[in-house]
Amino acid sequence: MNRIAPSLFAIALLFGISSARAAEVQVAVAANFTGPMEKIVPEFKKATGHKVVIAYGTVGKFYAQIKNGALFEVLVSADDETPIRLEKDALALPGTRFTYAIGKLMLWSATPGLVDDRGEVLKRGSFKRLAIANPKTAVYGSAAVDVMKNLGVLETLEPRFVLGESITQAYQFAATGNAELGFVALSQIYKDGKYSTGSYWAVPTELYPQIRQDAVILAKGKGNPAAEALMAYLKSDAARKVILAHGYELATGQ
Repeated sequence: MNRIAPSLFAIALLFGISSARAAEVQVAVAANFTGPMEKIVPEFKKATGHKVVIAYGTVGKFYAQIKNGALFEVLVSADDETPIRLEKDALALPGTRFTYAIGKLMLWSATPGLVDDRGEVLKRGSFKRLAIANPKTAVYGSAAVDVMKNLGVLETLEPRFVLGESITQAYQFAATGNAELGFVALSQIYKDGKYSTGSYWAVPTELYPQIRQDAVILAKGKGNPAAEALMAYLKSDAARKVILAHGYELATGQ
């Protein structure tokens, strides 16, 4: 990214927003994107005057809630499949979806030396509990299952699973020692070029489907200037800088 990030003043002019015209947007955000979003939202508010009300959770639960009439106006998803499904269900606005980040899966332990740089600990089984996000509702949990299937260790390790409702809870289990290690998002253990203490394995991307994370304006957000401004801000250099700092990649051409 060699372009100069626009100033907050320039962004405000771009969106044509004044405090008198500020609006509010209800946003559903995938749990793995909690850290970056907590940095992006205050800067977005400074630049535009708009207020953002956020719920963090799993994509599977958000999909069910949106189908049942939840008031969310924007979905910042952990995958690309859910936004596409919502478009087909006429619950998301065509032409608004884009890939804001590509996520990475990590195997991490708060204990230094426990996780080796080849993931052999999964085959040795020298631990009692392994934290993962619920694969039925969480994208990163599903990716973790794919990794274990490809390594041929799923059946052996499944009895040791400690299931988190989301990737946030899976990380908390590993961080507090309720599980000796866990599959987490890179964004949870990486910030500004530094990893959290402990030990980790960067899971090779060929072991799980690419995690393309898309954002989309939902049907209930139609005509809401705050929803449109947030989507524009997620594409700005200011937001991308935060996204990259948390270990995500950017999609080619985005």
